[in-house]
Amino acid sequence: MQQAIGNLVTVLVVAASVMCVTLAATRYSQGYGALDAFLSAVTLAVAALPEEFPVVFTFFLGVGVYRLAQRQALVRRAVAVENIGRVTCICSDKTGTLTEGRLSLSHSIPASGVSEEHLIRVASTASRADSADPLDIALLNDGAPVEGERAATFPFTEDRRREVAVVRQPSGAFLVAAKGAPETISDMANLNEGERQIWQQKTNDLAAAGHKVIASAVRHLASWQGGEPDQGYSFLGLLAFEDPPREGVAGAVAKAQAAGIRVIMVTGDHPATARAIAAQLGIGADVPAVIEGPDLAERLQANGAGALRTFDVVARAVPSQKLELVRALQRSGEIVAVTGDGVNDAPALRGADIGIAMGERGTRTAREIASIVLLDDNFRTVVRAIAEGRQLFRNLQLSFAYLLMVHVPLVLTAAIIPFAGFPLLYLPVHVVWLELIIHPTALLVFQDLPDSDRLDTVERGRLRFFDGRQWSVICLAAAVITLVILLGYERSLGAARDVEHARTMALVALIVASATVTAGLTELRTSTAVIAIVVTIGSALLLVQVGPVAALLHLRALHIDDWLVAAIGGMLAGASSLLLPLMRRRRRQSTRR
Repeated sequence: MQQAIGNLVTVLVVAASVMCVTLAATRYSQGYGALDAFLSAVTLAVAALPEEFPVVFTFFLGVGVYRLAQRQALVRRAVAVENIGRVTCICSDKTGTLTEGRLSLSHSIPASGVSEEHLIRVASTASRADSADPLDIALLNDGAPVEGERAATFPFTEDRRREVAVVRQPSGAFLVAAKGAPETISDMANLNEGERQIWQQKTNDLAAAGHKVIASAVRHLASWQGGEPDQGYSFLGLLAFEDPPREGVAGAVAKAQAAGIRVIMVTGDHPATARAIAAQLGIGADVPAVIEGPDLAERLQANGAGALRTFDVVARAVPSQKLELVRALQRSGEIVAVTGDGVNDAPALRGADIGIAMGERGTRTAREIASIVLLDDNFRTVVRAIAEGRQLFRNLQLSFAYLLMVHVPLVLTAAIIPFAGFPLLYLPVHVVWLELIIHPTALLVFQDLPDSDRLDTVERGRLRFFDGRQWSVICLAAAVITLVILLGYERSLGAARDVEHARTMALVALIVASATVTAGLTELRTSTAVIAIVVTIGSALLLVQVGPVAALLHLRALHIDDWLVAAIGGMLAGASSLLLPLMRRRRRQSTRR
C-alpha cells in the first residue's frame, strides 16, 4: 500500500510541479510581474501538491490500530493493519485457538491389572505444576503425583513427543513416570507387536471422536545414575481428553473460506484427532485431508506447489515443518498469517507475512516477534482482524477517491483561469479555506462506514487502489466539477468583468460539489458524513452571504439563482461519485453468486 501511494503521489507531484512552473512563466509573460508570477506558482503549489495522501494513510493506520485493539487484537507494527487485510491463507494452531484450550479428562483405559487411579497418578507425576500446558493442568487437577523428591525432568518437545520425570521415593528407590504420544510411549514399553496394534486401534478410535489421546508408562529403578531412561517401561494405558471447539469459530472459518481465504490447521496432535476437530469446524472439504508433518517435506519436494492443495490439516507437525509450510505457501503466491504461542513457533511467526501470537498463553518470545497479539487467543479474532484490514482498504479507497474528485478540479481551475489571462481564481486565504474543508473530510468522514465484519474477497497480486472503471468514475466526477466551476465563473463574470462575483461563484460551486461527493461516496450512512456536509455548506453560507466577512475574503454575496446553479452542478458531481460505491456493491454481489 505504501508503494501504491508512493507511485500515485510521485505522478501527482510531477504534474503539479510542471503546472506551477508553467503558470509562473505564463503570468510573467502576460505582464503581471515577477512577484505575481511567484505568488501564483506558490498558491497553486499549496493547492496542488498531494500532501494529504501520506497523511491520510498514516492517520488511517493509526485508527486501524485502535479499532483492532477494540477487537482484542493488539497491533505491534502498524503496517500489519494493511497486511492482514490482504491475507489469503491462515495457518492456525488447534489447541486454544480453534478450540477452547481447556482440556478435561473424559476417558481412561488402563492396562490389565492397572487401576484408573494409578494410571492418572503416574501421568500427573510426569506433569509440571509450573506449566501452562492445558494437559498438565488437567492431569494435576484429576490426580495427585507420586510422593517423593523430583530428581530430574525431561520435558516434552515436538521432536520427543514425551515428558519423563524421575522421582526419588521415600524408600530410596526411583520411580520414572512417562506420558506422551501413544506411539512414542508404546515404543518405550515392553509390549509385543500384537499388544501394540491393540493399543494403536484404541488410540485411533478415541482420536477419531476428536479426543486428545496420551499414553502413560512407568519404570522402577533401584538406583539412577542420571540420564533419561528410554526403554523398559511398563505400559499403563491411555487417557483421552476433550477440548471442544470455541464458540463461533466454525462460523469464522466458514466466513474466511467463503472470502477465498484458505485455512490450514497445523497441530502436533494425532491425525485422527486433528481430522475430527477440522471436520467439526468445517475446515476444507466434508472430510478434511490430513497429512503428517514428516510427510510434508517429501510431498512438497515431489509435487512442488501442487502438493499444497492436497491437504487441509498438518498433524504431528514440528516447528521446522511449520516454517517450511509457510515458505512453500509464500512461494506459491499466498499472503500467509500464522498463529503461534511458543518459543518454537518463533521461526514461523517471523517468516510469515503476519505473525499472530497468543496473548493469554503465549510466551514472551512469541509475543515480541509477532506483528499482532491476540488478547483472547481466539481464531474468530483473526478473522475479525482480516475484515478490519479489508475495511481499512475500502475506506481508504473512498477517501482517496474524494481527494482526487475534489482536488483535481481545484488544481485545474486554479491553473486554467490564470492561463486564460484572468486574475488568480483562488487567493491564498481561499486555498486555506478549501483545505480546512477537504482535509478533515478525507480524514474523518470515511472512518466509520458500516459492514466492518463483512469479509469480501481480495485481489491477489500487485495492489492497485483503483481499476480502470474506478478511474473512469473518478475522472468523470472531476471533469463534471471542473466544467461546473468554469461555466459558473464565466456566467458570473459577465460583461462587466466582475472578478469577485465570478471568484465567489467558483468557490461555492467547488464547495457544494465537495459536499455532494461526500454524500455520494458515503451514501449518507454515517452521522459523521452528515455533520461534514452541514459544516461544509454552512461555512459557505457564513463566509459568502455575510457581507463584512465576504469583503474581508475578497468575495461577494451570491443571488438565489447562483446558489441554484451551484446546487445543480454539485448534484451532477454527487451523482457521478455515487457510481463508485454502486460499482463495488455490484462486484460484491457477482462474487457471491
